Amino acid sequence: MRISGAVAAACAALALSACVTAAPPSCPPGGRERLVAELLFGRKIGDVVGVGEHAFARFVDREITPRFPAGLTITDSRGQYRHADGRIVREPGKVVTIVLDDEARDLPRLADIAAAYRRQFRQESVGVMTRRACVAF
Repeated sequence: MRISGAVAAACAALALSACVTAAPPSCPPGGRERLVAELLFGRKIGDVVGVGEHAFARFVDREITPRFPAGLTITDSRGQYRHADGRIVREPGKVVTIVLDDEARDLPRLADIAAAYRRQFRQESVGVMTRRACVAF
């Protein structure tokens, strides 16, 4: 059986990619490796911005701060996504960044926050991203 050069190269790349692992972040003195979460909240309800600043602040006070009282960062954002009907939807948003202390305890809390936001503001989704980082305060 003869394998073409392109197929052989693809197989070699696949085999090598299995050997690549992400190294833990290098931390300067005082830093520790932690899991950092970013929650992505859209603010449109239908075609209008339905989640105002005051409503979002109340949501943070009621849903996020009690689960993560040690602290968080909120950043204004602008996002876009492709709706099921194919059109591009652009909307203002908020990104909440939280350094997790205890992954087993905190990851379910992130899911609870996302579910509460979807329910309260009739949202299709809330983005939740996590990454390893070196953190020092």
